[in-house]
Amino acid sequence: MPTYTLEKTFNTHVRLSPNVRAVAEMFGLGADRSRKNKVIKRFDITIERGQVLYITGASGAGKSLLLKLLKEKIGGVLDLNEQSLPKKIPLVDCFDEDLEEAFNWLGRAGLSEVYTLLRYPEQLSDGQRYRLRLALALARQPKVICIDEFCAALDRVTAAVVAHNVRRYADHFGTIFMVATSHEDLLEDLQPDVIICKNYGSDCEVFYPKWGGV
Repeated sequence: MPTYTLEKTFNTHVRLSPNVRAVAEMFGLGADRSRKNKVIKRFDITIERGQVLYITGASGAGKSLLLKLLKEKIGGVLDLNEQSLPKKIPLVDCFDEDLEEAFNWLGRAGLSEVYTLLRYPEQLSDGQRYRLRLALALARQPKVICIDEFCAALDRVTAAVVAHNVRRYADHFGTIFMVATSHEDLLEDLQPDVIICKNYGSDCEVFYPKWGGV
């Protein structure tokens, strides 16, 4: 089972104004312009084909940074935020496959309303465009799909349906999903294999939950 080591330190440079330098000298502090700031303390995770990795934590804790590090480590990642949308064609024509397969991918992403299927991407709501990006990403069947702010733009009922379908897709196609969200209401539907809790500061906690029937 592949193991990945994650760690991140930033080098920061402090502008030493006369007042800053005077205070540093007054209290016997160093006046080094360069400081190392550890934002993610070293830790290991294991993840394999067909698993779902779930990053949670408060807003601003560093979930997006963790996703970026994982993308660099694993490689071959399709980032949902970078999935482009076609223009001036209806949803059912956005796939290089027959109508049945188009229905399949759109349905997996929670887009199955008849009138929606005949609309152009630019006519959709933000939540619908999010689901179309997901449908297009699923159709490409990549090795890894990365989703920041997972289902944040969706109502919670639709989000639960999408989370359930993502779990089924991972099991069927062997795709790794790496998702990040501050919501905790999708755990039962998503049933992640790896959970990373990003705390404030540099600490991360890693769990490998066991779900009944999975």
